[in-house]
Amino acid sequence: MSDILIVDDERDIRELISDILKDEGFTTRLAGTSDECMAELNAEPPGLMILDIWLKDSAMDGIDILKHVKRDTPDIPVVIISGHGNIEIAVAAIKQGAYDFIEKPFNIDQLMVVITRAMETSRLRHENNQLKRGEVANAEMIGDSAAFRALQGQLDKVTNSNGRVMLTGPAGAGKDVAARYIHANSNRAHAPFVTVNCATVEPDRMEEVLFGRESKERGVEPGLLEQAHGGVIFFDEVADMPLGTQSKILRVLVEQSFQRVGGNDKVRVDLRVISSTNKDLEGEIKSGQFREELYHRLNVVPIQVPSLEDRREDIPTLADFFVDAFNKVQGLPLRKISQDAAALLQTMPWPGNIRQLKNIMERVLILGPGSGDIQAKELPSSEGGEGQGDGLKIGGTLATLPLREARELFEREYLMTQINRFGGNISRTAAFVGMERSALHRKLKSLGVVTSNKAGARVAEVQDAEMDATGTDG
Repeated sequence: MSDILIVDDERDIRELISDILKDEGFTTRLAGTSDECMAELNAEPPGLMILDIWLKDSAMDGIDILKHVKRDTPDIPVVIISGHGNIEIAVAAIKQGAYDFIEKPFNIDQLMVVITRAMETSRLRHENNQLKRGEVANAEMIGDSAAFRALQGQLDKVTNSNGRVMLTGPAGAGKDVAARYIHANSNRAHAPFVTVNCATVEPDRMEEVLFGRESKERGVEPGLLEQAHGGVIFFDEVADMPLGTQSKILRVLVEQSFQRVGGNDKVRVDLRVISSTNKDLEGEIKSGQFREELYHRLNVVPIQVPSLEDRREDIPTLADFFVDAFNKVQGLPLRKISQDAAALLQTMPWPGNIRQLKNIMERVLILGPGSGDIQAKELPSSEGGEGQGDGLKIGGTLATLPLREARELFEREYLMTQINRFGGNISRTAAFVGMERSALHRKLKSLGVVTSNKAGARVAEVQDAEMDATGTDG
């Protein structure tokens, strides 16, 4: 970060600046023409540039080089110097992204103040980016179920490629965490991870948000694509991207470049693209809401993120993780989850998936006592109430059936729930329900319950779809 590139066509000037900076502990590189400057930039980006506006015998002047630097490596602060300075040139340089403008002959103290401030700004920006990337790197994948291990295995296979990944799955299942996991374990982990929330950006602002804009009044304002240069751009819920923007994103994927809104220059970017959706994109294509060519460009490696109900084994582990996180971040009580509460969590419906579980654990910690284990009665019931009563309430279809049919219906639903809770593991199910494994197998057969693979895990289902609601086959 202390490396400074000095670009000036006057040898005496660039060597004088270099000697001054070396005395202050900086390392320097020198360039007398635009070609030499570009060679130094391509070899290794400096921590800061001191750039003369007028360069004799060069294909590019200082403003041209400034545009190039701000397009390809916008984090490098550039201090413009010129012996022919005027207010118009200074304003033009600042609008193009220069940190400051100094007119020759310059005061050495003034030059050092500007350089010191520019380097400090660059350092703070670098540290801020590192902190943001650290948050990405700390995004954890939590679980041990078969469905989770299958997902993690797929993610591990794509981390070190540049292949575009399409993450599908219901809302709240953790597609964003999966995307961050790919980034944090890839060779781009040191680079930005930028999320585009396609469902929340106003359609008429989408292109400005993505591509940035240029104007005489405000100069260059980089968009999200430019901010993600060298790293990952994550299109979250990509099905909600406006059709007009889809065609322009398709062009970016093909050309790896774009124009800012209101600008004429091509901005080149090096991006890895990860997308997510909870919609059926093939259905969206048929209805004319999504471009088929863009779908094929984005869907190079499709990965299904399982719902929470497909990985019920992980629910206690996830709940413990959220309790610990809320304790560290918000200072909420650090409480353990009782076995009864864990069992109830594993059997509840989860339409909101992991996001719903996180919200429930936060609510329990806020409203519950400050100590002691979390009990089942503190959890919302599956019927939507605020807690579980002490007795079992019989209602619905079950209450209208004769005892034998009601018992069969109850046994089938109960055993299927327990099997799914334990990820299809019959031995663990038998141990929990208090039956011999062989006896459980016979009971399942008599009830028409079988297990099959779904999302990498074993799930229970009724074998004979023609059975009536009473659970008998005649």
